[in-house]
This record gives sequence, C-alpha cells and structure tokens, in this order.
Amino acid sequence: MFRVRWLGQVDYEESLDLQRKLFHSSDDDHLLLLEHQHVFTGGPNTDLSHLLIDPRNIGATYKQVDRGGDITYHGPGQLTGYPVLSLPGRRGGGLAETKAYVHQVEQVLIDSLRELGLDDCFRIGRYPGVWVNSKSGNPRKVAAVGVRLSRGRTMHGFALNVTTDLSWFDHIVPCGINEFTATSLKDEGIDVPMEAVVEEVTKKAVTSWGIDGSDIAGITSPHQTQDLEIFKGDHAGVSKAGREVIVPLRERKTTDRRQRRLTEAGVPNGFSITDRKPSWMKAKIEVNNGYRRVRSTLRDLDLTTVCEEAGCPNIYECWGKDTATFMINGSRCTRACSFCLVDTQRPVDLDEEEPERVAKAVSDLALLHVVVTAVARDDLSDGGVIGFANTVRAIRVASPSTTIETLVPDFGGKKDSLGCLLNERPDVVNHNIETVVRLQRAVRPSAGYARSLALLARVKEEGITTKSGLITGLGESDDELVSTLADLASVGVDIVTIGQYLRPTASHIPVQRWVTPQVFEMLAQRGRELGISHVEAGPLTRSSYNAAESIRSLTATP
Repeated sequence: MFRVRWLGQVDYEESLDLQRKLFHSSDDDHLLLLEHQHVFTGGPNTDLSHLLIDPRNIGATYKQVDRGGDITYHGPGQLTGYPVLSLPGRRGGGLAETKAYVHQVEQVLIDSLRELGLDDCFRIGRYPGVWVNSKSGNPRKVAAVGVRLSRGRTMHGFALNVTTDLSWFDHIVPCGINEFTATSLKDEGIDVPMEAVVEEVTKKAVTSWGIDGSDIAGITSPHQTQDLEIFKGDHAGVSKAGREVIVPLRERKTTDRRQRRLTEAGVPNGFSITDRKPSWMKAKIEVNNGYRRVRSTLRDLDLTTVCEEAGCPNIYECWGKDTATFMINGSRCTRACSFCLVDTQRPVDLDEEEPERVAKAVSDLALLHVVVTAVARDDLSDGGVIGFANTVRAIRVASPSTTIETLVPDFGGKKDSLGCLLNERPDVVNHNIETVVRLQRAVRPSAGYARSLALLARVKEEGITTKSGLITGLGESDDELVSTLADLASVGVDIVTIGQYLRPTASHIPVQRWVTPQVFEMLAQRGRELGISHVEAGPLTRSSYNAAESIRSLTATP
C-alpha cells in the first residue's frame, strides 16, 4: 500500500526521525509531503564553504544528513516530499539504481508542473533536479532532488519551490552549482496555492508508485452531506450503511478562529450540547467501595487525577477497580485543545513534593499498574518532563513491582526532554494522536500529527512499549480513522485506544456523529490486521481504560 500524507509544517528533525522509522520498520510505501521552517541541509560530502553565512545569524539551522547531493535550503512556501519506498526488483543502492530512481522522482515533478501550467521544465543530466527556461541558455532550478537508496529502500527526496522566498538561496551555493540560479513557481508566473500543488504531485506520485493501491490523507476534505438523518434519542437514525449516526447542521458556540479552522477542515456544524445521547453512550454510575477508597486516598494526599479533571465517564468503574490516572505538574494546561475540559488558566509553580505523594498513593493502593499523565507545560523549558522523571523514580522506590505507564504531552517536540523520560525506562509511553491528520489544526492547534508520530517513533526506537489514542465523532470518516491506525502501526505502536468524543461544554467543538459499537468493533479489527497488538475500542473508551489489562495482553501466552 502506498500511503500519502500531507502534514503541513513540520520540524526538520522530527520529519527525519519519522522517515528513519518508516525506512527501517514499515512494510508499506509512503510519501510524506510537508513544509519546513528555515533549514539548510547537506549530504556527507557537502562542501561547507558553500554555506556562506552562519545559519544562526539569520534564524536558521544546518543539518548534515545521509543523502546524496550538496547543500540546499528548505523553508516556508516550499513543498518538500519524502518518498519512503521499496523499489521492485532492486536490492542494492548502486549508482545506476540511484540514478534510475532519481529519474523517477524528477518525472513525477515534471509531470506535475506541466499539469500546473509550467510547460518548459526539463532535466540537466549532470545536475539532478527539475529546471525551467530551456531555450535561453540560462536555466533556473525549480526543484532539487537528493535521495538515499539502500537495499532497495528509499528516503529523503525533493524540494519544490512554490512561493519560496528566493533570497534564502543567496546564503548558499545551491547544490554546489555556481552557474545557475533558483526559481519558484510564483516567480515563473504560476500563481497557485500550495494545496493545488500537493494535490497534483499526489496524483502523479500515485500513478508512479501506487500500483498496489493507495491511501491518501490530509489532502482532501470528505463531505458528509448525503444521507443526513436527525438523531432522536434512543431511536437514532442511521446511515444507509447502518454503521453510524450522521448529525444535522446545528448552531454552536465557538471562537471565530476555531470556526475558521473547522470550516477549512470541511467540518460542518454538529449536535447541540442539549441533544440526547444514544443509549450506548450512557455510563454506569456506581459509588462503590473501591471508588470511595481511591477518592479518600487521593484527597488525603492532595493529588489530582485526569479522571476528574477531564470528566471521564469511566471514573466509577476504574476507581472501583483501584485504578486511577494521576495528573502531575498542576491542573492548568498551557494549551486550549477544542475537545478538552482541563483548565487553561495561567499555570502554577511545580510542586516538588508531588512525585513522593503519587508514589505513596500507588503504594497505599497496592496498584499493579499505574498511569501518570500531565497537562502541557509549554511555559517550562523542558516541557514539564522533570515531573515525569521524578515521579517514575519515586514510584520505582515505593512500589518496585508496579508497572508504570506515562501518558505524555509532546514536550514541544524537544528531543532532549523526551530523552530525559526515556532514560527512566517507564514500562509504557502513551502519547495520544487524538484525531486524523485533516482535523489536527482545528482540534489541537498547538500540536501536530507529524510531531506525534515522530515522538512515538522515537520511543519505539528505544525498545519501550508505545501506546496512543484516538477520539471519534469530531468530523472524521471511518476511512480516515483506518488511515491513522495504519500510520500508528507504521511507527510501531503496540496499543491503541479508540473512544467517542463527548462535548464537555458549549464552548467546545460539537459532536459531529455518534459512532456505534459495531463501528468500534470494525476499527479494532482493522487495527489488529494492520499489526497493532492490542486495540481497546468502544464508545466510552478513554486513554487509560483497561490500561493494566492492555499491557498484560502483550505478554500473555497465546
């Protein structure tokens, strides 16, 4: 399967770590399409004299990577593409094979540019890439190509200037070529939006590399406008496929910015918060002895749980089993995701004694498995990772036999912060991708789909069990959910949770559909078929639901 993903703007190192994981571990073919912030890159044989300025002086960085070619530039307005492919019939990475593959990449770009109206584009034999202005004797380079080919598997790729600020090329000798200059589609009179270029490149890439089937996500917006049925309490209308409830257009309260992002993502208005929920969304309320015991322990130790802060519907069931998800680093988050109930006021200082109190609660409750999570703390230089590290260490001392799961934010993409946590070797690192790639900006604008995948890939490279979670009912389609499961499987995620979104207040994003138990069963089955070892899926499933059972299932004897 050839999986194409339009990822938007992505940090260069995150894209590199994601590529490497796909290069080494995935059976599928991939094309990652994205933009970078200002970065100069070069291969192992790059002549550094071609970097004419210290990148730090102009707000950029330099990265040496394992690809062919000399120095080049990546930045906003440039479509960068990373094909990660297994080339049929090729097991080596010799010069002839690499040249043939570079020719394929160039042809995909040439065919795309001609469809976009740039007819005069061509190759120059000694200089890989795509050039324009063939008749003048002074060609200009519109796309650079630099690849790695090893044992028939590819990574790195191309950089196509769409609306790129060409002054950035003045700081380098592009690709080591002094005699010619760079150009862009815009400078050649082709004024098209990035989305149109992405769509055209995707079409040509699928034609070239998707002969065994393709899966495209993040590029087009599905429109759920057919077979709309009004939900009427326990007797819900369902689509003709009998699989899900599609909601009508309703009024909602939301910010202008969020509304614009939802509109851009193709998400219509959804349910009013006062509309009745289907019968399968009703949680059982049982104030049992286990619930009382956990609640008393938490109160005595002045601890916070995400169970309460996020209004989890499973709180009575989970606390009844003597389990809870401890939330450290305070109860105020520096982000305002459109689905989350957690407080977003100004965060308070960290409580240095909190790790010991969490460890005491774990010991007092005799927990076999504990989940530790935290709000996002973008106000802290380390993203709040020291709280996780100290808590893991304290639990190890107080209750050595307890398995520890850390449900972490993305730490702002800081690799060193994640490394600090991984040094403590928690048994499970859980990081929720939350939703499909198309809805990321509308649902969690301070996070990113590629960032989450890169974090999970980095964890898996350290040999630690990885886990992630998805929310349904935000405006996604079933096919998009399956595509996301495929991406999680591609980076080696072991456990996935999938549950129905519940709108906490009228100011949060509305529910777009109520997903039936049958669809959750289908998603769990597809996840397992894709290679995910354990999928916990159901209307009321949340990230920590049945967490202990999930990790035990990985080691259970078949």
